[in-house]
Amino acid sequence: MGNATSCCDSCFRGHRSQSYEPLLLENEREAVADLLQYLENRTTTNFFTGSPLSALTTLSFSDNVDLQRSAALAFAEITEKEVRPVGRDTLDPILFLLSSHDTEVQRAASAALGNLAVNTDNKLLIVKLGGLEPLIRQMLSPNVEVQCNAVGCVTNLATHDDNKTKIAKSGALVPLTRLARSKDMRVQRNATGALLNMTHSDENRQQLVNAGAIPVLVSLLNSPDTDVQYYCTTALSNIAVDGTNRKKLAQSEPKLVSSLVALMDSPSLKVQCQAALALRNLASDEKYQLEIVKADGLHPLLRLLQSTYLPLILSSAACVRNVSIHPQNESPIIESGFLQPLINLLSFKDNEEVQCHAISTLRNLAASNEKNKLAIVKAGAVQSIKELVLEVPINVQSEMTACIAVLALSDELKGQLLEMGICEVLIPLTNSPSTEVQGNSAAALGNLSSKEMRTSSDDYSAFNDVWDKPDGGMHRYLYRFLTNSDTTFQHIAVWTIVQLLESGDPQLISNIRNSTLLAPNIRNLAISRASTPSSSVGTPRSHHSQPSYQDTETGDGLAEIQLLSRRILEFVDSDLEGIPGSVPGSHMQPGTSLGSSNGRDHEELRRSVREAFMPGSHR
Repeated sequence: MGNATSCCDSCFRGHRSQSYEPLLLENEREAVADLLQYLENRTTTNFFTGSPLSALTTLSFSDNVDLQRSAALAFAEITEKEVRPVGRDTLDPILFLLSSHDTEVQRAASAALGNLAVNTDNKLLIVKLGGLEPLIRQMLSPNVEVQCNAVGCVTNLATHDDNKTKIAKSGALVPLTRLARSKDMRVQRNATGALLNMTHSDENRQQLVNAGAIPVLVSLLNSPDTDVQYYCTTALSNIAVDGTNRKKLAQSEPKLVSSLVALMDSPSLKVQCQAALALRNLASDEKYQLEIVKADGLHPLLRLLQSTYLPLILSSAACVRNVSIHPQNESPIIESGFLQPLINLLSFKDNEEVQCHAISTLRNLAASNEKNKLAIVKAGAVQSIKELVLEVPINVQSEMTACIAVLALSDELKGQLLEMGICEVLIPLTNSPSTEVQGNSAAALGNLSSKEMRTSSDDYSAFNDVWDKPDGGMHRYLYRFLTNSDTTFQHIAVWTIVQLLESGDPQLISNIRNSTLLAPNIRNLAISRASTPSSSVGTPRSHHSQPSYQDTETGDGLAEIQLLSRRILEFVDSDLEGIPGSVPGSHMQPGTSLGSSNGRDHEELRRSVREAFMPGSHR
């Protein structure tokens, strides 16, 4: 906000002795005398009440422009030094002065009002008393000082949520947008700050877009002024929250991404941070996910990710997570050197959100490329997850177990993951207070137990090692899921048991056959036709769906659970010597029937259930 010229005692004395003393009314002459006395004792005088305010009010409502100037300057100086909640008796004379045709009065009165608008109560009262209309008129003034103070006052008023919609509907946005292009940097700064303050609600953002603010904000990203860059970057970040606005930006602003990428190298940390956040919001759309990589945005993002400043780490981690959603970006991100920094952030205990962004990005990078899965494991991600997962917050546990479930889809990695002892941490998490963590952990175990093509060299001893421990081991986990009222969990349990039986491992088969916990419940599921609720586990919670399994629809899910349960019973109730999968050196091929069931039916069932463990889209 522009600075008002200070009021001083000589101002009054000079006017009084030279120009208008003979023309003063008696009450005006008394007001001047009183005010001079109060100004001499200004450090101990409360100008917002009693006689001091009465003297200022008399001068404000005078027909004498010189007296109005003196009152306006006094208000400007007083409010510059002291701001407090005021009443209508203080604001009325200042609002009256705003309507003056004298530029000096306008400038000083708007400065005083802007100072008072720093206070929360005053913000509301100024708008309630009709302060927006004269401020809008002053924004249209040809005088730069008047423009600056008026816009600065609106900027302060717009920081209160209750005022934002009123400002948007008052007609202020068009002149604000025009003044954002002002050649005067102070006006430009105040105008862009006001526009930023108007971007915090859907309705107001739409009003801004309709007022033509987008091209102005984008053009000012290249401003030499750091504050203007910050205001415009943050405003665009907020505007990009809305999908409709992102489409408009994509159609009309081809240089937006390159400008934001350049601002990530700004000398200002706050500009860097907001540029990354703006790109994060844009990267909610596929087009921008690709464009950020094409514009060489990965290198500055990597630098920010390795910063020691939390806001930069958080904003860049959030951006990379969204960029990693697109399958075409997986390899470029890995090749740019992100793996180790992302793995390092898994142990960033100061901020749970950073941990979530880092692990979710790793999972996205593993989603559709076998080579990337191998690179992620080789870089130490699984070892880090194993060391951390039992201690991190539940939201991070959910992301970590989901990542393991995706990595466990790789036949090439299953043995390595089992050797690393990942089951030792997954099993306790199947009894987590969070159904998401339970489901992701169980899905990971299920994926580890299955193989597309089994061979005689497949080693399932890792499952025997954890059959009874920790926390009751695989045995108790399978029992809990079999007896769960949630059909999704029942589905995971019976499918996993089928995989373990098909392994041909004699010890595993014996463990399952001899279990007094599993067999009765499998029999119940084999004959049950009752409708049971299915879980919400696996439904989308962010940009995309769960990676490890999908919802089980009650009808089809129950039929599959029943069929899987019957196959298990056919297996465990048969003569061991007559079961192909139990003969040493043999293995069960996909599509091979268990017992006497039709092989084609079994293949369809296996395909259906396997799809429940496949990763969905990125997220």
